[in-house]
Amino acid sequence: MLIKRISVLMSGMLVGVATSGLAVADTAPPMAAKTKWQETRHGEVVTDDYRWLQKKENPEVIAYLNAENAYTEAMTADIKPLAEKLYGEIKGRIKEADLSVPLRRGNYYYYSRTETGKQYALSCRRHADAAMAYDDKAAEEILLDQNEMARGQKFFAVGGMVVSPDEQLLAFTTDTVGYRQYQLQIKNLKTGEILADTVPRVTSMAWAADNKTLFYVQEDATTKRSDRLFRMEIGKAPVEIMHEAVEQFAISVGSTRDKQFIVLSSEATDTSEVMLLPADKPLGQFRTVLGRENGHRYSLEHRNGELFIVTNKDAKNFRVVRTPMATPDSKHWQEVVKHDPDVLVFSVSMFKDFMVVNEKTQALNRARIYDFSSKQWKTVQFDDPVYLATPAGTPDFTATRFRMSYQSPVTPPTTLDIDMATGQRFVLKQTEVLGGYDPSRYETRRLWMTARDGTRVPLWALYKKGVKLDGSAPLLLYSYGSYGYSTEATFNSSRVSMLDRGVIYVQAHIRGGRDMGEHWHEDGMLMKKKNTFYDFIDSAEYLVKQKWTSPDRLIIQGGSAGGLLMGAVVNMRPDLFHAVHAAVPFVDVMNTMMDASLPLTTGEYLEWGNPNEKPAYDYMRSYSPYDNIARKAYPAMLVTTGLNDSQVMYWEPAKYVAKLRDYKTDKNPLLLKINMAAGHGGASGRFDALREGAFNMAWMFSQWGIKE
Repeated sequence: MLIKRISVLMSGMLVGVATSGLAVADTAPPMAAKTKWQETRHGEVVTDDYRWLQKKENPEVIAYLNAENAYTEAMTADIKPLAEKLYGEIKGRIKEADLSVPLRRGNYYYYSRTETGKQYALSCRRHADAAMAYDDKAAEEILLDQNEMARGQKFFAVGGMVVSPDEQLLAFTTDTVGYRQYQLQIKNLKTGEILADTVPRVTSMAWAADNKTLFYVQEDATTKRSDRLFRMEIGKAPVEIMHEAVEQFAISVGSTRDKQFIVLSSEATDTSEVMLLPADKPLGQFRTVLGRENGHRYSLEHRNGELFIVTNKDAKNFRVVRTPMATPDSKHWQEVVKHDPDVLVFSVSMFKDFMVVNEKTQALNRARIYDFSSKQWKTVQFDDPVYLATPAGTPDFTATRFRMSYQSPVTPPTTLDIDMATGQRFVLKQTEVLGGYDPSRYETRRLWMTARDGTRVPLWALYKKGVKLDGSAPLLLYSYGSYGYSTEATFNSSRVSMLDRGVIYVQAHIRGGRDMGEHWHEDGMLMKKKNTFYDFIDSAEYLVKQKWTSPDRLIIQGGSAGGLLMGAVVNMRPDLFHAVHAAVPFVDVMNTMMDASLPLTTGEYLEWGNPNEKPAYDYMRSYSPYDNIARKAYPAMLVTTGLNDSQVMYWEPAKYVAKLRDYKTDKNPLLLKINMAAGHGGASGRFDALREGAFNMAWMFSQWGIKE
């Protein structure tokens, strides 16, 4: 129960720092004033010295953040030349004027392209008749020129785009702040006119078959929970047709691939419900497919009057069943894909003559194609030790080729079409890496580490051939480990600048993701969350023991919930890591999760626990990074964030750094860098984002002692 809340600033905001900022010559770090704030939680009196930093509208807060930026600027002045050189290298590997592989949808080929020197992409299409392949001589229609739309904005992002069935209207959403609250607009593609219909805070949308009715979901202005479904006929006022009242659930709207139904999904961490509406009856009522059942998660697709359901009923890793549309209940199910404890089924892509089941096993993706006429299966997988292969969007229900994206740590993103009848692969494009990149100079390896409880945890390592594995190599270890999101073996041309300087890059598939199946997530959430941190620490110790690196050469990195990982492991084992980059870190766990008015909080009780319940409170309190800072030596740390972050509020990393400065006993660098015009994802322009990455890399080089 809340006893009292007192928020009184001490005289003067900063100790030893003028509120106007920090002079470059003065390298004394900002020391935030302490406030008198306390409340009682489960009988414990809790104080928070830096609560005042949560008041974004307070000019003294902005002055303090500017002082932190000035301090970081001063302390990193010597790495600016290296950061600029790295930026030039990284930018130099990118083909600035490029074109995505055009994708057939209806009567058009859709694609995006970039132009030399411009920050944002252009979204375009070209017309095609029924038999025509993509023809770059056909007249180009520019649907959205994001560079023009971003003019005068410090931040710009497109959230989603949906074209009406008759291909004449484009519904799209944009964000000009970085808070990930998107404004809906509609463009008449025939005239180029932006219609008057506009709605704030839209998260998903779907067109009805009449080409004039748009269904959209709007999020709550405060909590950012997507909780209301509207139907809007062009030129008329929207009508709310559904409100999801249960705080742990969020809704989204879309369409089946055959465009026969509008799909309304309501999902919590452990339960889901799907409702359908015939797309040609927009004034009708959504009907639930399977009633909401605690613990039952499912998704579905439609084909020829049948539903194909991906379900976890009696199947932890999910299975696929088919059932008549009229009788979707489980007693009418016919099993199509059986449950396999070693294989996670994560989605189904449905077509007129084929079905593609997308799966993951041993932390690697694969696709299995079912031919309805021959009743035969074909498996699409790759031979590299680690890779990422995902569906790349095949919108047409009648398609006979399935588009996939393939990449590995040494292989740039490659667009493939898979002939679903024969299994033949067609390479359509591989992202060009300029500057003489040669994948044969680098090597990837799958590693397996045995955690303290006996669980085998996979990792993957990337390095330049010839690097000595004698413990002397600088190594960057990255992971995430939350929400069931897997750590994937992707390609990043920026890493070449590290690899060519002898750095080894490693990712750990720690528990909390779904890398090894649904149990992998369950074993790293709620009252088992510490497994995530233990797996990371054990991975680091394994790399040291196997002489991939040593503690004084080991830097770790994670962002968002991966930033929580960073904060937790440095509290537990600060001696194991030389330096840390924590990006937009979720470090003030208790203050965030105790405040139900904050974005995302109540919806995540099923991921982290509900701190209003004492057992959950005690467990979360035992690992919350902000609450477990102690008077001891910590590694060098770079903490980065954005002022307009809606996923992890800026004040979490700001408070964390302020408290850490007060407590830590070492003289290692502790820097806070805030993008004052961006949110959770950092800078929105592609070159601005590269520059941010180059700075982070230069800072890590300075900690490894890598100089030009």
